[in-house]
Amino acid sequence: MTSVPTPIPSRTQFVLEGIKHRILTGQLTPGQALVETELAAQFGVSKTPVREALKTLAGTGLVVMSQYKGVTVRMVDADMAREVYDVRLLLEPEALRRSVRRGASWEAASDALSRADEAADTAERSLANREFHRALYVPCGNPLLGRMLDEVRDQAALVSAVAWAADPSWEREAAEHREILRLALGGDADGAAAALHAHIASFVERAFPGAHDGDEGPPVGRTPGDHGTRPRTAP
Repeated sequence: MTSVPTPIPSRTQFVLEGIKHRILTGQLTPGQALVETELAAQFGVSKTPVREALKTLAGTGLVVMSQYKGVTVRMVDADMAREVYDVRLLLEPEALRRSVRRGASWEAASDALSRADEAADTAERSLANREFHRALYVPCGNPLLGRMLDEVRDQAALVSAVAWAADPSWEREAAEHREILRLALGGDADGAAAALHAHIASFVERAFPGAHDGDEGPPVGRTPGDHGTRPRTAP
């Protein structure tokens, strides 16, 4: 039998992952212009895959395309954090509650925690952090709910990367992750959902005081407080 060759990632995907990695490691900072010709030269490709990659990144919320300013890395501020984390607070704890009640496997979540502990840089840690959270909500039994949360993953990672650059706090978040996983493994659906809600809410409060208004109401009776708007730390 002839072996099937391993698919080679397209140039667009190669450029897409490269730009995303630079954004999440802070090599490309919020507000920085992304010039097609410069990126094409850096990645050794034509402008076409760069243009397509930038369109995809605009769709995920990592970059902004403007008729006058061109393409820039999305700015991270209290309004942006509020939008992203309101969605997460509304949906993610309930998705986890359903995952626990369905008897989901937590192997992927445990593996993601191990990768985060062993991460060599912020990008690896951010990606492992995203995979941990995804492993909590994907088994919820509602594919649409999972896709909705997938849509804000990159934006949440950008917020985390910016906040970690200002004040690294991943050791605290790692401890919170372990507690969430412990409760999920023990079959405590409500306890795991409450811990996850507190984890997400406390991060955005620390990073962007005042960004979260608590309008949606926590799923377990907890209401976050309000403060100012200057970024400080990250999840």
